[in-house]
Amino acid sequence: MRSRDMAIDCMERALRCLEEAELAFSKDDYAGTVRRSQEALELATKAILRISGIEYPREHDVSPVLKAEKNRLPSSITDNLDDIIKLSSELASLRGPAMYGYEREGIPSKEAFKKEYAFEVLVNVKRLITIMKKTLYNTL
Repeated sequence: MRSRDMAIDCMERALRCLEEAELAFSKDDYAGTVRRSQEALELATKAILRISGIEYPREHDVSPVLKAEKNRLPSSITDNLDDIIKLSSELASLRGPAMYGYEREGIPSKEAFKKEYAFEVLVNVKRLITIMKKTLYNTL
């Protein structure tokens, strides 16, 4: 029962992060869009792992666990696993720059991400979270 509740909680928080990513995009905050999209995808992925009975590391990039445990995941997830893994890894590596910019280079976060990239991230994360949300609630 606790895993179910925790999975639902993760998904609900993922959906709130996604809303915040959309709000950031509407305000031309592309770094904020990338950061909140990453958090949304991370939480949604952890919801799927939790409901699948798979323990995940307390790290931002859980793609190694997805690869290792793909046989235990629902087919709707494995059908999209390459996209989830690629985007999860990419966005996890951008968490810091999305928050702080590239400090050594003197590039603030607001200059680190372009509108086109933020839009692409947002669209792809929304698509994957839609699949994960449907999968989670069909599993319950």
